Amino acid sequence: MEVHVGEIYGKQTTGKFVMYNVLKVTKANITLQNIDNPLSLFETTADKLSSSGYIRVSQTPYIDLDATTPKRRKAVKKPTRCPLTLDFLEDRADSERPAPILPDLFS
Repeated sequence: MEVHVGEIYGKQTTGKFVMYNVLKVTKANITLQNIDNPLSLFETTADKLSSSGYIRVSQTPYIDLDATTPKRRKAVKKPTRCPLTLDFLEDRADSERPAPILPDLFS
């Protein structure tokens, strides 16, 4: 499983879909940042990521334009392109939160 910086992974937890930005990828570890809480970081491996039920939601990064406190601004990486740019493949701008991918339970 290949993981790249800027991708967004998600996991369904009890009643909630949680999404994470990939901040850093090394040979041994992957550093993830919770989208809803930018100060929440953790490291894992690619094998643990896939075996724990995380799925790739988006290849386009999410940039929170409402990060107003200095701590939150420091935690978010500097964008490489304008966050308002509309990505027609993802059908959203970088500043728009990705739609969660939920399994179709009722089909």
